[in-house]
Amino acid sequence: MLLHYFFHPKFIRLTEISGVFCIFQKFQKINALRIFKIFFLLVFSIFAHPVWSQEVLKIAIDGAIHPPSAEFIRKSIQQAEEKRAEALIIQLNTPGGLLKSTRTIVGDILEAKVPIVVYVSPSGAHAGSAGVFITMAAHIAAMAPGTNIGAAHPVGMQGGITDTVMNEKTTNDAAAFIRAIAQKRNRNLNWAEEAVRKSVSISETEAVEKSVVDLIAPDINALLDSIHGRQVITGSGPVTLNTALAKVSTVEMNFLEKLLDRLSDPNIAYILMMLGFYGILFELYNPGSMVPGIVGVISIILAFYAMHTLPVNIAGIALIIFAIILFLLEIKITSYGMLTIGGVISLFLGSVMLFRTTSELEIIQISLSVIIPAVILSALFFLFVIGIGLKAQKARPYTGLDSLVGVTGKALTDLNPEGSVTVHGEIWNAKSSGGKILAGSPVKVTAQNGLTLMVEEIMES
Repeated sequence: MLLHYFFHPKFIRLTEISGVFCIFQKFQKINALRIFKIFFLLVFSIFAHPVWSQEVLKIAIDGAIHPPSAEFIRKSIQQAEEKRAEALIIQLNTPGGLLKSTRTIVGDILEAKVPIVVYVSPSGAHAGSAGVFITMAAHIAAMAPGTNIGAAHPVGMQGGITDTVMNEKTTNDAAAFIRAIAQKRNRNLNWAEEAVRKSVSISETEAVEKSVVDLIAPDINALLDSIHGRQVITGSGPVTLNTALAKVSTVEMNFLEKLLDRLSDPNIAYILMMLGFYGILFELYNPGSMVPGIVGVISIILAFYAMHTLPVNIAGIALIIFAIILFLLEIKITSYGMLTIGGVISLFLGSVMLFRTTSELEIIQISLSVIIPAVILSALFFLFVIGIGLKAQKARPYTGLDSLVGVTGKALTDLNPEGSVTVHGEIWNAKSSGGKILAGSPVKVTAQNGLTLMVEEIMES
C-alpha cells in the first residue's frame, strides 16, 4: 500500500515540482552571488580608477631652445595626447634660443589637446628669453623657489649684426607675439612686453604677484597637489585636472635626439668643424696617416649635420676658409708674418660671425673662451706642425742615390774632366760638369751616376 502511494503519478509529479523548485532556489542564490561580485568589481573599479589610471608625463628641457628641443616637445605632446594623460609637465631651465623654434613650441602648446604645465625648476633655474614665451604659453605656469624669469640682455648674436631698422622690426614683432600669448592665457600684458623690450627679470615670488605665473611649487608632488582640480581650456575644450594621485612618467630623449641636441650646441659644432679642417689638411700633407683623415672626415660631417639646425652665416664660413688659405700660403711664401696676421684676423672674424640670428632676443653664440684658443691653436698648427712637415718633405735626403747631392768636398786630383774627389772623408770617382778643376779646389756634388759623382767647382768670392 505504501509502495503504491510512492509510485502514484500524483506523488511523482509533486516530487518533480519540488526538485525543480529546489534547483530554482539554488540558481537564484548562485545568480545573486554572481551579481554581487560583478557589482562589487564595478564599484571598486570606479573608485580605484583615479588611483591607478591617472598619468602625468614629464620632460626636461635644460639648455638652449633649438630645432631638436622643439621637435622633442612636439613629440612629447603627441605622446601625452595618445595616452590621454592628465597633463604634460615641461621642466624648464633655459637661457633662451632661436625665436623660430620658440614659435614652433608655443604654437604646439597653444593647440595641445592635453593640459601643458611649464615648471621652471630646479632651484637656481632660469626661464630667459625664449623661456619667457614658452612659460607664459602654458596652461599652467609654475616656478620652484629660487628661480627667476625674464629676457636675457639683448645681444647681437656674434655675427647677427643687424641694422637699427631691422632690429626694431624684429623686436616689435616679438613684443606683439608675447602680448598675444599673455592675452590668450590671461597673464600680465605690460610685464610681458617689458620682458621683450627692456629685458626685465623677476623672481618667482614677484612673478606670482604680477600674474606672470600661476603658482610656486617646491617639487613635482607639491605641483601635482596644487594644480589638482583646476580647470583649463585646451584645444579640445575645458579640462579639469585630476592630478593629486596621478602617476608621473618621465619621457627621455632617445640616443639620436640626445646626439642632435648636443651637436646643436654652437660651441661643439664649431669645435667639430675646426677639427675636421685640421684632420683633412694633416692627411693631405702626410698621406698614409689615415687616423687624422678619418677623424677629420667624421668631425666635418658631424659639424655640418649640426649646422643644418643652426642659423649659419655663409660669410663666417668663407672667412674661416680664407684664413686657412692664408696660413697655408704663409708656409710656402715668405711674407714676414703678414699672411699669418691676416689669417688670425680672418679666422677670428669668421668664428665670431659664424652664426646669425634675426633678433637680438635670440641666444645662440660661440663663447669667446672657445674662439680665442681655437684661433691661437690654428695659427700654431699651420705655422709649426704643417710647416715642419713641408720642410721635411723639401729637405735633402740622407740616404739613397741622391743623399750626396748638394754636399761639398775637395778635388784630390785634377778633373779634366775626370779625376778623384773626397766627400765626407770618402774618395769618389768624379767628373767635372763645368770644365777643368785643379786639385785642392772645393767642389759641390750636383748629381750621382752610380759610383761616379758629377761635381762643379765652388768659386770663392
